[in-house]
Amino acid sequence: MLYDIIIIGGGPAGSASAVYAARKKLKTLLITESFGGQSIVSADIQNWIGDKHISGFDLAKKFEEHVRAYPDVVDIKMPEKAVKIRSVKCQEPERVCDFEVETDKGNTYTGKTLIMVAGARRRKLNIPGEKELEGKGVAYCSTCDAPVFADKKVAVVGGGNAGLEAVQDLFPYASEIYLLEYSEALKGDPVTQEAIKKNPKLKQIIFNAQTLEVLGDKMVTGLKYKDRKTNEDKELALDGVFVEIGSIPNSEMVKDLVELDKYGQILIDSKHASTSHTGIYAAGDITDDPYKQNNISAGDAVKAALAAYGYLLKRKKETPAAE
Repeated sequence: MLYDIIIIGGGPAGSASAVYAARKKLKTLLITESFGGQSIVSADIQNWIGDKHISGFDLAKKFEEHVRAYPDVVDIKMPEKAVKIRSVKCQEPERVCDFEVETDKGNTYTGKTLIMVAGARRRKLNIPGEKELEGKGVAYCSTCDAPVFADKKVAVVGGGNAGLEAVQDLFPYASEIYLLEYSEALKGDPVTQEAIKKNPKLKQIIFNAQTLEVLGDKMVTGLKYKDRKTNEDKELALDGVFVEIGSIPNSEMVKDLVELDKYGQILIDSKHASTSHTGIYAAGDITDDPYKQNNISAGDAVKAALAAYGYLLKRKKETPAAE
């Protein structure tokens, strides 16, 4: 079967683009390992528009239910992961192509357009306790989860812009904040550095800190780290740990098809969510959009679906590649 649209990803962006594609009666394939995206581990999301409070798990269920409401036009392959994508049957000079998607199940699917919404994966500390306590005090999105830590003692790991912004996000909520940086200096913007240092809630900036273990049983109770100068192991008593050491876009499968920035993010035209390759669109954390938020990802994915629809109408009229 030749699909009108193949969507790679089942987070807010993937779900939004699938719903809009379905409403345009486009034959759509959605390939994802699961619904929900990175926020599925969040215990209490307070900024998803329309829900004052919702867990990541419940939000993922709502995404899936909405997409499955269009079984006549949307096929879902889950759990399945796209591993390789190539353009085929290209027509020049417009570079109008079909796209073949290979998955980890050994399947190959073909579509006229492609919407890349595979998100990104957070860089992890890869220390004991991190995985076990994810969603139980270990968090990766300060904008999403800062309100959960009202009147709590929290550590932020990472002294780049992401870490400094996390500290700022926590100021209205946390009672005490500790910022840990592996090197001898913060890497974030100097203006932001000065701003956070003025707030009394930032109790300490700990330099030369090598994180060793997140402590706790059912919930986070502390963080163990090594002072790289003295080689001494130390502990902080905490209620939460925000890991803010960057993320990795899941763009490897299209690195030879579309233009990426130095971070591996897909470069897009923000008006139409289009990429450097005709027929490929992208939205969400996989792109160079600076705001990595669920609501923005969903909105940009709607643009992608509508732009793909417009492209398909034009392609049908003007190119020999259409059916």
